[in-house]
Amino acid sequence: MSDVITIGEPVVTFASTDMDASLADTINYKKILGGAELNVAIGVKRLGHSVDYISQVGTDPMGDYVIKTISDHQVGARYISQDPNHWTGHQLKQLVSKGDPKTFNYRTNSAAANLEDAVIDDVDLSDVKIAHMSGIFPALSLTSRQSFRRLMDRLVAKDILITFDPNLRPSLWEDQETMIKTINELAGSANIVLPGVEEGKILMGSDDPEAIADFFLKGARTQTVIVKVGANGAFVKTVEGESYTIDGFKVDHVVDTVGAGDGFALGVITALLDGKPMKSAILRGNAVGALQVQTPGDNDGYPDPAGLASFYAKEGVNEDE
Repeated sequence: MSDVITIGEPVVTFASTDMDASLADTINYKKILGGAELNVAIGVKRLGHSVDYISQVGTDPMGDYVIKTISDHQVGARYISQDPNHWTGHQLKQLVSKGDPKTFNYRTNSAAANLEDAVIDDVDLSDVKIAHMSGIFPALSLTSRQSFRRLMDRLVAKDILITFDPNLRPSLWEDQETMIKTINELAGSANIVLPGVEEGKILMGSDDPEAIADFFLKGARTQTVIVKVGANGAFVKTVEGESYTIDGFKVDHVVDTVGAGDGFALGVITALLDGKPMKSAILRGNAVGALQVQTPGDNDGYPDPAGLASFYAKEGVNEDE
């Protein structure tokens, strides 16, 4: 059994290696594996905790690559099925020297989007301590949304701690109104909600961290809201009314921001599994996010325990203080 479980779509990414070239012009690509929830799973395992990943891929070569790569990362792949009737989700990604890269997605009607809720009933949750849920998987299709809700219902019934990252992907939803309504509803089933300030503007109309926290603390199960404020770190508020900010780490050179939010989430999750208090968990989330933005891959910057200790030593930080 595993400490952590998550559900998502693994995305095979053909990442351009031609700096600042348009996707129409570039001819050189590197194949990498990403996907927000998978990034979290990889980082959780790297920091010493067991994790299972629920998904579905095609029977195509990309699906075989996904399963092999996930297994190479020692992430549990027993709940990854292969669907002969649908392809594995993939995308093209631009390489840029500044700003966000452009991507072109081939995810509509993918294998993951056709993962049916009957599969969820076969997932063993008996020893799961934390489930990490994200707003991406329910955006893929009505089928994936139903499967996501089924898993969420099972987690709530077993009173498993749930972290929820809105991870807004407007292009995947049928319309913005449905996205906002669904994400806000799902967040209410989580113990810990992890919105960013820009997501707050979309989901509840404000980029004020405390206003965002107050909004999500109305959720039926929500105990803590952690609002990511970019380089400034994170603002935290609990249902008891405690609030504070944990500053971020200064990064001299940002290579790619992809995976930073997932790094923050896995930092929080692993610290809580290690028995750390919430303030230490937020600190670790900031640290992993800072390490990730200094690397070009979706999850290349996530540290192992020695790497995390080295980063803290360099920054003059004690996680336990």
